[in-house]
Amino acid sequence: MSRENQHDTDSAICTHQNLIQDGPYIICKDCGLIVDEGLEFETSSSSGYYSDSQVDYEKKIRTSDSKAIQDPAIKQKYEKLKTLDIWYRDYHTSFTEQKKTIDLLKSYGIGLNIDNIKYKTIKDSYLRYNKYHRETYQNMIIIFLAIVWMEIKDITNIRIEEFIRVSRELGHKINKKMLNNAMEKVLRTEVRLSKKKLNTPQELETEIKEKIMILFQKDINHIPYELIKNHFQNRNEFERLKIDMQLIANKIIQRISYSFLQNLNYKAFAAGLIYYIGQTLENPKILTQSLVEHTSKFSSTTIRKKFHILKEILGDPQELSI
Repeated sequence: MSRENQHDTDSAICTHQNLIQDGPYIICKDCGLIVDEGLEFETSSSSGYYSDSQVDYEKKIRTSDSKAIQDPAIKQKYEKLKTLDIWYRDYHTSFTEQKKTIDLLKSYGIGLNIDNIKYKTIKDSYLRYNKYHRETYQNMIIIFLAIVWMEIKDITNIRIEEFIRVSRELGHKINKKMLNNAMEKVLRTEVRLSKKKLNTPQELETEIKEKIMILFQKDINHIPYELIKNHFQNRNEFERLKIDMQLIANKIIQRISYSFLQNLNYKAFAAGLIYYIGQTLENPKILTQSLVEHTSKFSSTTIRKKFHILKEILGDPQELSI
């Protein structure tokens, strides 16, 4: 018998039980026959995912994810994704992460002059920009840093290079060109969103005083008649009192200088003004401090502070002459 016929006979007799994988081929170790290409063995680690039930499959996925999170490098990526999501939220964001950034800047000695008023200005500007520009995570951070720098650059001895260096240390990829471009975007947005461009202090003063009067009128209209009806014969009498109070408020505001009004919390000031004017009435118990607190949602302490400021400017309310 020839060698070729002998090989065919051995192959026919071989049951191909002893298989090995050589590259892409599955070969019988006994006879050397190529049995298949890319054949999956029962011992393959991936086959279990598809032979298991759906519940077991999902359990394995959760287990592998849990193990991955325990890895420091992967865990850091997970945390970064969470931060990205917070920064990318729309204008209803809680502003928590942005406040942390301001606190971190202060720890480096930058932005120490950011008080509650400036913080509110920064927050309003950022949320207003975010409302009309849905940008990527990195861009919104640069926009935020630009707004912060715009608020502090004229009243600090910190140079822009130092501000950029600290921002980089906090993990933000930013340079001078990026910061300048971001500031231009913010300025263009502010101009576009504003109804008109106010150029003179007189125009600004008029706008502020109009805003206070709107808030004042809104708050006194929210005073429930049921809570003070014992002081009036009917509701019309109460309505006339509200009109008189608005006339008094307008005269008071006109006597207050623009420099005093510039850095006010206007809504808190309006609440304090209601209480002050209430104390000028023949019966000062009509508009009590607790009633104004209930209407304006400001604390008694805040209302009392604004009342004393007005008292210093205008004198005792019972002796007010307009």
